[in-house]
Amino acid sequence: SLQPRKTTTPCKHKRSYSMAQPVPPPRADRLHGMGYTVWTEFTPLAIKHKAVNLGQGFPDFEAASFILDAARNAVQQNINQYTRSQGHLRLVNALARYYSPLLKREIDPLSEIVVTMGATEGLFNTMMALLNPGEEVILIEPFYDSYPCDAAIAHAVCKYVPLRFSGQPRSSGEYKLDLEEVERAITTKTKLIVVNNPQNVPGKVYSLQELDAIATLAKKHNLYVLADEVYEAMTYDGIQHTRMASLPGMWNRTITLGSAGKSFSVTGWKTGWAIAPPEIASALWTMHQNTTFCSNAPMQEAIAVGFERIMDLEPDYFDKFRAEFEGRRNRLCAILDKVHLRPIVPQGSYFVLADFTAIPESVYLDPSDSATKDHQFCRWLVKEIGVAAIPPSAFYSKENASLGSNLARFCFCKSDKTLEEAEKRLQKILEYIPS
Repeated sequence: SLQPRKTTTPCKHKRSYSMAQPVPPPRADRLHGMGYTVWTEFTPLAIKHKAVNLGQGFPDFEAASFILDAARNAVQQNINQYTRSQGHLRLVNALARYYSPLLKREIDPLSEIVVTMGATEGLFNTMMALLNPGEEVILIEPFYDSYPCDAAIAHAVCKYVPLRFSGQPRSSGEYKLDLEEVERAITTKTKLIVVNNPQNVPGKVYSLQELDAIATLAKKHNLYVLADEVYEAMTYDGIQHTRMASLPGMWNRTITLGSAGKSFSVTGWKTGWAIAPPEIASALWTMHQNTTFCSNAPMQEAIAVGFERIMDLEPDYFDKFRAEFEGRRNRLCAILDKVHLRPIVPQGSYFVLADFTAIPESVYLDPSDSATKDHQFCRWLVKEIGVAAIPPSAFYSKENASLGSNLARFCFCKSDKTLEEAEKRLQKILEYIPS
């Protein structure tokens, strides 16, 4: 039988969506201050103005054919699934064989190497695994810009010590680390010091005497050393690269980072490694397995093949590699010099700083703009000259940013075609310099 239709009375207490509480802020406090980077500004700016990009550090030429062939073969051989979390077996065995003589000890491939998603993950894992909230890390300026961010996420405290120079340096070797200043920055809370060697900018390669002095401080104050050595294959003018972990008494307190992206010119493969004593490597792996778990399997296979080829068939590969990059360095330094951008010739890495004080400030400086002088110069360079560079004050703390205020950072890991086009465009600078 038919039932009477039920009627409903609106509930007086029903919540209106328009009255709902706003959602909480999506960004955690630990991310405070991490939104803007020079990359978020200058990469889109370079694209917008179709500038020659000498700012971002990636090669725009092909890597060696043997490493590319090895990657194709790895994919075709179906090495496409998860691999061992600590690192693909073939790769860790190759790395142990390659680095053992360099670090002056037998590296255990199973307990002393962790393969990461680029050396950048190795940095993050080290900071997170070693630093407790409130503990301190010493950063040498100018620094790679991930260092302070990683420390902040670990709730650690950064203590900054800049490289110093006098006058107008012509070589990165003129940048000096004041060891007394380093020691004054050390407190009872200091746990880690980061040594980037060769240093991203200014391209300084630390001498054995300098590294010995840093090692002495580390042992005296019982510190760990994060040895960021991703530019190990890029040292010039016959300068030798010394590895921190190879020094007496330093193996048990050093984490050494390396990078396939830098050593084989394949930055997009995002494969790096950390080499450390078992107890430290285990802590890094704990972070790794709970973030990325494992790195790209076919790329790890290819990099292993690359190292095996270098060790067995082409032992002069890195000598040729250095000579090629040294030639690119020399070419870019000459280009910059001709347009009165005075280069500070780097001993290592693939970046060169150039002093732009010969260009009148009235050309690029807006007094109403709060941006630093090097930021304003680099913006002008992109918009008016059509060449992108990076302001190095971004790699300093606020207290020491003025040390980079007259400089711009250029990258020379570029093809001959790119450098030729940059040279053509940079000639326009001469129109702004009084005769």
